[in-house]
Amino acid sequence: MNRRHFVLTGIASGLAVATLSRPALASFGQMEVFKSPTCGCCAAWVDHMTRAGFEAVARDVDQETLWTMKDRAGVTPELSSCHTAFIDGYFIEGHVPASDVQRLLSERPDALGLTVPGMPIGSPGMEMGNQRDAYDTLLVLRDGSTEVFESHA
Repeated sequence: MNRRHFVLTGIASGLAVATLSRPALASFGQMEVFKSPTCGCCAAWVDHMTRAGFEAVARDVDQETLWTMKDRAGVTPELSSCHTAFIDGYFIEGHVPASDVQRLLSERPDALGLTVPGMPIGSPGMEMGNQRDAYDTLLVLRDGSTEVFESHA
């Protein structure tokens, strides 16, 4: 084998490894996001999800409708945030990072959905320069209990 063949083979192998190690973009169903018409952080979260490859459709609703939807989905007041989304049989409550939603849809646990309670600074849609609160994304199980799905520093 001559030196040129070795170099080209090495380059081709490197390209194959790079291609194989790149995550494939999964195709998920449409995400419906229910929010207040005046909430800017909700719109910023929808933009975050869209940039991550989700087909996110925002629906403006009044507060009474939003709280009724949360209640029916199993989102209790202590688990709530400002917007509620639904995708592939799960709810996504609040400022959950797109990577956590992607993981949820890949792993498909027997659960109701994910939540980031409140509105932590630095979470998607709640960016404020370099300020960041540590927060957890919680997996809400069918019995209403929760477990930490992912921690964010």
